[in-house]
Amino acid sequence: MSAASDDTGLRVEALLTGVVVPYTRPGSRSGIAKTPRSGPVRIGELGLEGDEQGDTRVHGGVDKAVHHYPFDHYAAWRAELGELPVLAAPGAFGENISTRGLDEGTVCLGDRYALGAAVLEVSQGRQPCWKLNDRFGVPDMARRVQHTGRSGWYYRVLQPGTAQAGDALVLLERPWPAWPLRRLMRLLADRVLDPALLGEALALPLVPSWRTLLTRRLDSSRIEDWTRRIDGPPQH
Repeated sequence: MSAASDDTGLRVEALLTGVVVPYTRPGSRSGIAKTPRSGPVRIGELGLEGDEQGDTRVHGGVDKAVHHYPFDHYAAWRAELGELPVLAAPGAFGENISTRGLDEGTVCLGDRYALGAAVLEVSQGRQPCWKLNDRFGVPDMARRVQHTGRSGWYYRVLQPGTAQAGDALVLLERPWPAWPLRRLMRLLADRVLDPALLGEALALPLVPSWRTLLTRRLDSSRIEDWTRRIDGPPQH
């Protein structure tokens, strides 16, 4: 393992939480609408205190406890989509952490960060789902997020603690420097079937769902169907 320290002065601009409410399609519920918190917030094994997830089968849990989305991406989205109200402030993508100066090209799988009294570990990139389509009013928004790689990422919480907006996000350790999230996410999104690349990725500390996905690809030489995740259930 390699150790690292952060001398960039990177600080969290917002910590955000949201509550579950009925969503856009019959029977759906979501906590994707997040708002900034003021003052100290407790970060536990399942995420920020007061944060909720509408469908815990696919959101939340120890491997998706905290979602980080770079505010740096918002300018690119505004250029692409126009000045949508949802893009006026952090929280558009359901993120719990908003920063500038960090993205999927610089963050690696397994990176460990100190944030306030908590320690977080990068567990996986985000695979976008249909709820982004409805939140933005853009029918293919989830596909755009997947295609551009501007997806954000998740942390598991190694050490619970409190943190607040303005706290430094300090890199403690980078055990997999050859695997920035952009590389790993492209391997998934581009439907890579190359056995050597899949084998290399399977040597990483992947979350169980990703390990299963890549193992099936390797064994079957077939790609999975993501239509339901990206397009969602019927709206009527």
